[in-house]
Amino acid sequence: MVKPTTEPGSTALAGVRVLDLTQFEAGTSATETLAWLGADVIKIENPKGGEQGRNASSDTPGVDSHYFMLLNANKRSVTLDLKAEQGKEILRRMIPKADIFIENFAPGVIDRLGFSYEEVSKLNPRIIYGQVKGFGEGSPYENFLSFDMIGQATGGVMSITGEPDGKPIKPGVTLGDTGTGLHCAIGILGALYQRQFTGKGQRVRVAMQDAMVNYCRIAYAAQAMQGKACGRMGNQVVLGTNAPSDTYRTKGGGPNDWIYIYTSRANSAQWERLLKIVGHEDAIGDPRFATPQTRIKNVEAIDAMLTPWTAQYTKQEAMEILGKSGVPAGAVYDTMELSSDPSLREREIFVTVKHPHRGDFLMPGWPVKMSGSHVKVEASPLLGADNTEVYGEWLGLGKSDLEQLKKDGVI
Repeated sequence: MVKPTTEPGSTALAGVRVLDLTQFEAGTSATETLAWLGADVIKIENPKGGEQGRNASSDTPGVDSHYFMLLNANKRSVTLDLKAEQGKEILRRMIPKADIFIENFAPGVIDRLGFSYEEVSKLNPRIIYGQVKGFGEGSPYENFLSFDMIGQATGGVMSITGEPDGKPIKPGVTLGDTGTGLHCAIGILGALYQRQFTGKGQRVRVAMQDAMVNYCRIAYAAQAMQGKACGRMGNQVVLGTNAPSDTYRTKGGGPNDWIYIYTSRANSAQWERLLKIVGHEDAIGDPRFATPQTRIKNVEAIDAMLTPWTAQYTKQEAMEILGKSGVPAGAVYDTMELSSDPSLREREIFVTVKHPHRGDFLMPGWPVKMSGSHVKVEASPLLGADNTEVYGEWLGLGKSDLEQLKKDGVI
């Protein structure tokens, strides 16, 4: 990949150096975010195979998985055996030159390796030390292993997802992993800003369970209103205070030929616009639909008015008609439709990167657009691709040094 620029102000995080000891998704999401903001993210990997995500779900033996590529764009990779004393010493020499150190190993692993926050901060008091774990420090589950779906289960997400009379469902999005990683990145950015005034680093720790609680904030409004645990509401919003608020079948018959229609509960303006569009202007003023509270009690009658209308149009046509008339509506787009959308590609919501083994690879880009910071999305690095460059820049190691380290199995 192209070496990140270090010219101050050229990108949001130009000149910020990150030692990335993350794996799989939660931690790698945090460091990829920092890379997309312009930081120089150095991925520290085991010489024997690299980060576990490289081979996870790979369709081609010996070639980095798509999963890995999607989570490690814009990073540089070096290999280092952290179980060898020589490898530990190299990392100790790099830490004073870094701004951020981040890991998401299983509980206790980083401490056993000798790189706890206490040890790392002794080497560099200015370092921001990020950690993503399954459960919070002091939790009875603190030492338990966790993955995305465990975080979603224990953080309340599954309990509010699904049909009212059905079992708890895991949402398709990986909130437990990427959502927690983004929370961690936000904390790290705040710590970097604070360091400008204090001169000191700090530890930033986020647990999956805790981040999922934060994502479920509105469910606690429903709990407060109803005096009981928030239930599953299907496609209805968790507060369950308005109708329509659901998906409706559209023309086409495909698995995603549906449109979500909603009208605000703040007043009846959007509801009345909807009635005019679907040919039921006569229902304006009907006491069954006069307020959000009465509409939710008569949702079956509302569905009966909307279903025949949406069935006449494709989801795109229905969204155009409703949206232009001031009624909130969203076509249910699938991943192929989205990645093929010219507008999303033009705005770099999807980008094509060139990977040494995979060739052209289409992937989601960075959705946050900043007027003063643009970082081109680059493909994920091959294992150890940047050993020579990074160890030369950071530690002044030359060709003979690296050859010896490789011979010793350290890199």
